[in-house]
Amino acid sequence: MAKRTQKAAQRAVRTAPAKSAARRGAASGAERTAGSDRDSDKNIVHSLAKGFRILETFTAREPELTLADVARKAGVDNATAFRFLNTLVQTGYVERVPNARLFRLTTKVLDLGFNAIAHSDLRTQARPILRDLVGEINEAASVGVLEGANIIYIERIQAGLARLGVDTRIGSRVPAYATAIGHAVLAWLPRAAQIAILESQPRPQLTATTQTKLDALFARFVKVKARGYAVSDQETVSGLYVLAAPILDSDGVPLAGISIAAPAIQTSLNDFESAGAKPIMQAARALSRALQASGGFIHRQTA
Repeated sequence: MAKRTQKAAQRAVRTAPAKSAARRGAASGAERTAGSDRDSDKNIVHSLAKGFRILETFTAREPELTLADVARKAGVDNATAFRFLNTLVQTGYVERVPNARLFRLTTKVLDLGFNAIAHSDLRTQARPILRDLVGEINEAASVGVLEGANIIYIERIQAGLARLGVDTRIGSRVPAYATAIGHAVLAWLPRAAQIAILESQPRPQLTATTQTKLDALFARFVKVKARGYAVSDQETVSGLYVLAAPILDSDGVPLAGISIAAPAIQTSLNDFESAGAKPIMQAARALSRALQASGGFIHRQTA
């Protein structure tokens, strides 16, 4: 009996350091985790996180909420909820229900989700089509969307044009009034929308051929819609011809535009238009059908 007790004591002595080391390791690991959490916490904007919690309190089952409801569901006090709701009302993401002490989301919140998936769908669909458009004559092909009074390029395949000093990239902005894509999109919009967009910012003369007067632009839009595509004779960049056609939804609303570009030193405008008009319209129709079939890309135009 004494021998068994002695052996047990010896095992306890041998295992004690290992257990102590394990505890120290666990403690050290916990400290590192806590330190990592603290470092991560420093990089978080907590007020922004609260703002999203406020938005998330509204659901399909409870689309309209009182101030107290929002505060309770978001886990904040009434004063904090009031400030956040007022901010969201001012920015257009929340509105007050008329004749009631209720708040609800506006359709503006849809833009956050739609814009995230829409451009992605459009770019994915566009890449192979743009590659097919670029060749010996066409040195660039692009897709752009209308944002305010500008065209933003969201996808582009470029094989040349460097010698012309053209540095259009994904994310580049150009004024809609002076671009073929801009004309292709604007031509399919109602006249009131055209006026609002064109008058929302100055229209400087970018090149010798840039059209800046409203009457001339409106006349151009009529021609563009009649033939199905727009032609730019060096109106954005000297020495560059561009053709563009609209990408339309099932209701004929322009979602975006697709274009091809060629240097003027390589071809004449007539030859460029003759060779490129049919391919650019076919590409636009193919993208339109693909997006309509997938239900993708919803883009809200804001003047």
